[in-house]
Amino acid sequence: MPPTNSAQDEDTTSPQTSFSRQTSRVRNFFSVPAPVKTLFNSVPILTYPPNELPQRAPKSTRIPILYVFSTKEDAAAGRPSFNPSCLKWQAFLNIVGINHRLASSNNHASPTGSLPFLLPASTSSNASPDGVKPITSNKLIKYAKDHGAVIEEPTNMRHEAYQSLLDHRIRSAWLYTLYLEPKNFSSVAYPLYISSISSNPLVRASISYQLRAAAEAELLKHSSIIDTDDLYSEADKAFEALSILLGNDPWFFGHEKPTLFDASIFAYTQLLLDENMEWKERKLCRALRRRENLVQHRERLLVRYFGGP
Repeated sequence: MPPTNSAQDEDTTSPQTSFSRQTSRVRNFFSVPAPVKTLFNSVPILTYPPNELPQRAPKSTRIPILYVFSTKEDAAAGRPSFNPSCLKWQAFLNIVGINHRLASSNNHASPTGSLPFLLPASTSSNASPDGVKPITSNKLIKYAKDHGAVIEEPTNMRHEAYQSLLDHRIRSAWLYTLYLEPKNFSSVAYPLYISSISSNPLVRASISYQLRAAAEAELLKHSSIIDTDDLYSEADKAFEALSILLGNDPWFFGHEKPTLFDASIFAYTQLLLDENMEWKERKLCRALRRRENLVQHRERLLVRYFGGP
């Protein structure tokens, strides 16, 4: 929850992370002078439409292309993306049988500023001088249905409650362990999201700061301080609740085949259990490994829809 007025009025000196202290120093150094800030505040804000695809992007393709965070080698082999948002939709398309190939990309190359997005196969019906239009992740379910996929979409309150565990408790712990745990930031986030983008030290420093600041800002939306123990404790409880929900069934909610919810779970369990990720601080990994049925659920999806470990 956001901080209340009473909490703000108390002027307490809450513990800060090392990154918070660095952020304060950088923010003070780059603060905008008041007259300039006033000038910018008086300028109307314009919202521009999504960018067009980069010129190097293919204008037509016979097989749909899903643009995700990945290495070129892993994308060519169809291996799981190292980003949960991308992996969720990659797994979903595999589950519902939508043929596609992967392309390694980043947010700067996306028309909407975020991954994943799908570039559909070109046909006579969608052919145009500018090529086919990209499909963002929030439209992938409709795309799959339009192309013959039969999709079960639970809409009851029980499903929403468990989805909330993923979207809040587990995601919050994920953000902290990836970006704000110093050892993991150096061993996992930096090589995947930063050094692979640029060799320029200044660019790398800027991206590092932006990623960590964004993660911290996201966590502070729900609490006035970042309590590490509480984050991991809540994630542990969330894994336990999901483990109880799954029970001895192969897929969640008793479905005969996996659904988008299974893909959403897999997006985190695969990355936390993948030894190639090289986690150094493994609290979140250990919390997951204590739930054997969640470990087996990940293995089933990995073998069936990604060709094995």
